[in-house]
Amino acid sequence: MEFRLLGTVAVETYTGPLPLGPAKRRSLLAALLLSANTPVSVGRLTDSLWDDTPPSQARGVIQGHVSRLRALLVGADAEAYGVELATLGDAYVLRAPETLVDAQRFEELLMLAREQRSPGDTVLMLKEALSLWQGPALSGAFAGPPLKAAAHSLEESRLATVELLARTYGTLGEHHRAAALLSAETAAHPLRESLAAELMLALYRAGSQSEALDRFHRTRRLLADELGIDPGPKLADAYALILRGDPGPPAVAPAARARVSSGPAVPSTASPASTEVGAVPVAEPPVAGDAAGAPPVVRRPPSSAQPAVHPADPLPVDLLPRAPRGFQGRTAELAALTRAAAGESPVCLVTGPAGVGKTALALQWAHRNEALFPDGRLFADLRGFSEAGEPAQIDVLREFLLALGVPPRRVPESAPAAAALFRSLTGRRRLLVVLDNARDSATVRALLPGGTDCVTLVTSRHRLEGLIASDAARPVPLDTLEADDGTALLAGVLGEERVLAEPVAARRLAELCGGLPLALRVTAARLVGRPQWTLAALANELADERGRLAFLDVDDTGVAAALRLTVQHLPPDAVHQFARLGHHPGGHVDPYAAAALAGTDPVAAAAALERLAAAHLVSETAPGRWVLHDLVRLYARGLDPAAAREALVGVLDHGIATALAAADTAEPGGEPCFVLPDGFRRPAAVRDFADRAEAMRWLSAERENLALAAQAARDAGLEDRAWRIILLQWPQVVWRVRDNWTPLLELALESARAGKDAYAESRVLTLLGWVLTEEGRAAEAAALLEHSPRLAREAGDPLGEATALINLAVVRAELGELPAATENCARAVELARREEDRHTEMLALQHLARMRLTARRPEEALAHARTALGLGPEHEEAARRSLLLAICGEAHLALGQKDDGVRLLDRAAREAEDAGYDEGAVRALEVLVRTTAEPSYRVRHERSALRLATAP
Repeated sequence: MEFRLLGTVAVETYTGPLPLGPAKRRSLLAALLLSANTPVSVGRLTDSLWDDTPPSQARGVIQGHVSRLRALLVGADAEAYGVELATLGDAYVLRAPETLVDAQRFEELLMLAREQRSPGDTVLMLKEALSLWQGPALSGAFAGPPLKAAAHSLEESRLATVELLARTYGTLGEHHRAAALLSAETAAHPLRESLAAELMLALYRAGSQSEALDRFHRTRRLLADELGIDPGPKLADAYALILRGDPGPPAVAPAARARVSSGPAVPSTASPASTEVGAVPVAEPPVAGDAAGAPPVVRRPPSSAQPAVHPADPLPVDLLPRAPRGFQGRTAELAALTRAAAGESPVCLVTGPAGVGKTALALQWAHRNEALFPDGRLFADLRGFSEAGEPAQIDVLREFLLALGVPPRRVPESAPAAAALFRSLTGRRRLLVVLDNARDSATVRALLPGGTDCVTLVTSRHRLEGLIASDAARPVPLDTLEADDGTALLAGVLGEERVLAEPVAARRLAELCGGLPLALRVTAARLVGRPQWTLAALANELADERGRLAFLDVDDTGVAAALRLTVQHLPPDAVHQFARLGHHPGGHVDPYAAAALAGTDPVAAAAALERLAAAHLVSETAPGRWVLHDLVRLYARGLDPAAAREALVGVLDHGIATALAAADTAEPGGEPCFVLPDGFRRPAAVRDFADRAEAMRWLSAERENLALAAQAARDAGLEDRAWRIILLQWPQVVWRVRDNWTPLLELALESARAGKDAYAESRVLTLLGWVLTEEGRAAEAAALLEHSPRLAREAGDPLGEATALINLAVVRAELGELPAATENCARAVELARREEDRHTEMLALQHLARMRLTARRPEEALAHARTALGLGPEHEEAARRSLLLAICGEAHLALGQKDDGVRLLDRAAREAEDAGYDEGAVRALEVLVRTTAEPSYRVRHERSALRLATAP
């Protein structure tokens, strides 16, 4: 989750921006974010939302906006990110880690930049800070007086940062880069004297003295004409310096830059030279919130007498689960962990059999030693021994990077790149990283932090000797609990009075449970709600059932014994639900999936899950989401093995039905992509999605479960379910096309071919070919897509054939086969018209128009583009409209009609900019920059290109 103030006020999530609604709601969010973690009174919010006399019902309006905003945040799982919108008397406070607010990260990067001793490192930090800007601050909000002042202050801070970056370029002798940077900003702010002065000096030191002097005279005349004033000291001093021929401070030579760190990079007192290129400046950019009446946005930078504040100090990241309750014993192991963590870049390795309490020990130590890690604590369950499978490394790294403040769109797509960024971000921090349930050393190595002050705590059933050899991991082996500690654990759950009343029986219970904490906790859970039971009676029952088995021969034996006794006392509906949960192919279940497994309804399933949670058989990790411990899942699966296929079909058809509902909501009006499979079991209830954002969130959250379900379907010979579950995720595939969908689509292709289904094979090939094209694998895409139109014809799927022809045309055009590509697009237009499908016809015409333009046939390109624009309503998606308008503009230019061409390209660029479609804006503005000398087009192009370059 990311809050944006530096551009359009927005809340970004994995599935896209939250639908904030009207401008006043954005204003409310902006006002709360500008004072994040500080109560904001209703009166102050009123001033931000109205610039004149507020209406009599202003308080009610604000309450309504707060209620809707709170619902949006809750729906986006804001609590998982430490975000909460709370009411405090007559005020509201938005609690959020500073790393989630782009304005806070901007200020933190400026602070880090000032701390760098190398000008090269300063440049990197400043460029990173400026990349956070995506347009004028607080755009899209209603600009009441406080918000106007805050937006002005933020913009002043940005401009001062640009000037600082230019001066640092000068320090490195890169005056041409400084001049290029300043030229764009000066065109947008021609009356800002400090920008003009810096540009003059950069031009002069880049060897363009005449251009520098011309800049002075142009600015002098503009100041006189617009404001009636003479140049100020900065402009006059720069002019005088150029006239004197002052060479300025020497640049840092490349060979000497490594020695810059031997002295301070920032002078301790201001001097005239501090405003010139070549000197790292003393003057700080204005801090947002300095303007009168503007709320503070960020901390002020520290003075020379104050130590710099680390970015993570105010709200350190914390992903740890809660500390285990009733933890007992393990004194020696806790001390061993403390000793192991005392070295440089330590890796501590907790090993032992399943159910022995490795995770509990790690969490107990982590919570006890919170003070050692002021920058926070990260946690990931690597599920190395789970049948649900391990999470992808990129998924774990993505969670870590988001927690450390990296915007979602800037998280690298490949695991190596994400790991490198993670090591870089942790290099200056004191963090604890807990990696739970690791299977092998290689998985752990990719997730190790980069800082020498970071501690990594790993738990595993394996010894991970490779990690000991390569990273000097310190092993802390964990054995079963001694009888005394096991008895103490029972006392922690049951209460000391009950254990002291039957000490011999309590000790016997601890021994019969094999010293496994999981077995002890499950057994104790049965006793907590039954005060009339005696410990001796339960011990006798346990002994009778397990008398012939050695508890320690197999590491899950004790758990199985305890689970069997627990399940025997559950009501039949809970036992039935528990047994069916064992056949779930995914990692977590909700009431809808549980109902599909058990053949019940979500209400009954939720009640059964609550009963199982009370018995410690399942755990609720988030509202409405339950998981089973690995060993519990194995036991549950053995309760009713004959029901495995029935349960699997139920949960697969639930997945199909829900994914269909999500796709219909995310892309309403689209054609159904297939009929339901033979023998489809319609669930008792299907989740209802309020809007596209909610549907996309579900598809994102369930991606791993759906993938596991598809694999389970393929393994069970249910190919007709496997490819459907995968293909129904197409809205998410389109949204995050470069997010490693190829393996899943290849599984869908295998399933379609195994089922000898031409329709399915064609549809999967079409989507897979497009994904490969977007990944830059054009030759592979073409080889696959060549078969798709024929298969669609064989299956009697004309719209599928049209879509396949369009995708094949795109890749053929990319490979230089323009005549064949044009022919494919023309055929797709015919098919779409015959089927009266305007959406597909528009898509085909768009690509056909572009190909005609490439072939230097502007009249035909213009005709096709106009036809496509006439098919769609005004609210047709902005990306397609922008591309079609740009084609029209380029066609007019090719026909010599410059005015019409520029007008249409400008319209295309503005529509793309308004929609945040940077790729379309860059395309249109590139043509405008080549066509006209208007400086504003160059400024807009550079800003759009910067946003596009910093996006993942």
